[in-house]
Amino acid sequence: MSFDGLFTRAMTRELSAALQGGRVNKIHQPYKNEVILIIRAKGKNHKLLLSAHPSYARVQLTEESYENPKEPPLFCKMMRKHLEGAILESIDQAGLDRLIIFHFRGKNEIGDTAYKQLYVEIMGRHSNVILADQQKGTIIDSIKHISAAVNSYRTILPGYDYVYPPAQDKADPLEAGKEDVLRQLDFNSGRLDRQLVAAFSGFSPLIAKEIICKSGLANRETVPDAFVEEMKPIRQHHYTPTLIENEHKSAFYFKDLQHVAGERKTFHSLSELLDRFYVGKADRDRVKQQANDIERLLKNEKEKNETKLIKLARTLEEAEHADRFQLYGELLTAHLYAAKKGMKEIEVVNYYDEAGGTVTIPLDPQKTPSENAQKLFSKYQKAKNALLAVSEQINSTKEEIAYIDHLLQQIESASPKDIEEIREELIDEGYMKAKASGKKKPANHKPALETYEASDGTLIFVGKNNKQNDYLTNKFARRDEIWLHTKDIPGSHVVIRSEAPTEETIAEAANLAAYFSKAKSSSSVPVDFTKVRHVKKPGGAKPGFVIYDNQQTVYVTPDEDLVLKMKKP
Repeated sequence: MSFDGLFTRAMTRELSAALQGGRVNKIHQPYKNEVILIIRAKGKNHKLLLSAHPSYARVQLTEESYENPKEPPLFCKMMRKHLEGAILESIDQAGLDRLIIFHFRGKNEIGDTAYKQLYVEIMGRHSNVILADQQKGTIIDSIKHISAAVNSYRTILPGYDYVYPPAQDKADPLEAGKEDVLRQLDFNSGRLDRQLVAAFSGFSPLIAKEIICKSGLANRETVPDAFVEEMKPIRQHHYTPTLIENEHKSAFYFKDLQHVAGERKTFHSLSELLDRFYVGKADRDRVKQQANDIERLLKNEKEKNETKLIKLARTLEEAEHADRFQLYGELLTAHLYAAKKGMKEIEVVNYYDEAGGTVTIPLDPQKTPSENAQKLFSKYQKAKNALLAVSEQINSTKEEIAYIDHLLQQIESASPKDIEEIREELIDEGYMKAKASGKKKPANHKPALETYEASDGTLIFVGKNNKQNDYLTNKFARRDEIWLHTKDIPGSHVVIRSEAPTEETIAEAANLAAYFSKAKSSSSVPVDFTKVRHVKKPGGAKPGFVIYDNQQTVYVTPDEDLVLKMKKP
């Protein structure tokens, strides 16, 4: 739990320094559980993100871009009614709880001064954003409604009094001395980190484990010393926002954590840290929900095609024995006099065998010798015809599987807006039926491409799905610009807006191609690049499929930090 009470305290201070006295210009609710307030303060616009997401709840300033719905949700409309144009007078934290309170001063419908409070409760799946009337103490609206049937202690509905979450009556760690720490711990019970979390307000397992780690051999002398030393910089608001990444998971905190292993990155602010940590995480969660039916459909299609491929391989194997059926037919015809109806097999001399060997021919006892011969010749002709047909079917089935794999890879790196274009493609290709209420985009609609900037300022464009790839390569790109794609690996089309880019720019564009491919987690990924004029889309090919020549290959290891640094808003 990185966003604990102490982290909330640090964030409250950061937000106060940036936003206090600012005016609310705009309010958006891009997603069900997240609100963005555009606040003009200290000569610039700030994007304040308030998230009640069950897994990614947080409060921060953000530089990320969000796509807003055409019709704002009801909570967003209510927020606009009461807070647009209001002044943010102060930001407080409730004790050391994960609860931040924003105090606003604005005007009501008749022009009188009105005071509103916005409570942001960061409590996992119980997180909420609640707008209240300060003078009445009543709830105006909330991003999540909680009825009395769900929570009898706190009803979160319009018109009800705002009630604070139950107090935990824990000790304040910032005021605690060594003796206070000793009073809270039982050194005979073990799990001292859990005891610290249970005893002190604002504590999470992260900070508790850090204290125990720094105490070395944990005892009555070392733990209180480590505790007090750990609280000193926190009390004075000295922070070094740090992201720690290892192969298992990532952790973030307002300070470095010695007990967590991994590669460390420090940031100028907590908000910058959170942007980096959460980049794509909430989007991935939304994409997973949006694309659940698409992913299920594609996996079923892939499974069907893989089963079909096995059957076709078996048919091909049988077809490759066509000459045997011809031999049996000819030998049985030559020995019709020796065969009788009712026989299950007959052994005859193989005239084609120089050694004069014999062959046992299986027969259908229900048929006459002549009918058995005709059946063998028929199987020969059928197998002979099947060789070509089955080979073609195997190739088309393999292409189908490759196409599905490509779509599944695109879902992995898609943003919510990309999913809709993938859905449109599947409808166009006949995999899905269009919803009756679905509004089709105009034929001349241009897909939005993601834009990146190389170190020297050269623009680089990336297609995140087949519609974008087709548009980027076949319409948007100029003939002598440079086109890139991972070699023999499903991935995005990438175009450098330059006819003669530097080696560094090619390497940076190749990094994008590798990052937005199935080899995202691999090292030394081969990426081909060539001029757009050498890239062709074969007639009748699936969306996004091209062939190319005159290519060169570079090898890169995908670097997420570089990708984020290059991305343009």
